[in-house]
Amino acid sequence: MAFDEGLGERVRALFDGAPDVTERRMFGGLAFLVAGNLACGIIGDDLLVRVSRDDYDATLARPHARPMDFTGRPMRGFVVVDAEGIAEDDDLATWVDRGVAVVRALPPR
Repeated sequence: MAFDEGLGERVRALFDGAPDVTERRMFGGLAFLVAGNLACGIIGDDLLVRVSRDDYDATLARPHARPMDFTGRPMRGFVVVDAEGIAEDDDLATWVDRGVAVVRALPPR
């Protein structure tokens, strides 16, 4: 599955060259890692976002969010935000910031 290159550029711009951010092809898309931990990624034209397990249910209640489910078993700690939920730059930044905040609390890998 290809990923939306334009969305990749929008996410890349949010990180603005931060030295501890790397990109990696993953899940058939593009992943953004902060200090070695997956913060967010792009699958098709959707955004994959890391969320805290404590906030998982509340995050799923937000518009345009759904469980990350590639295998028939949802993976707690990650949600997928559909393209409509990240169409505006402010909305995209809010979701990316959410993923970054979670991984900043983790030890570097």
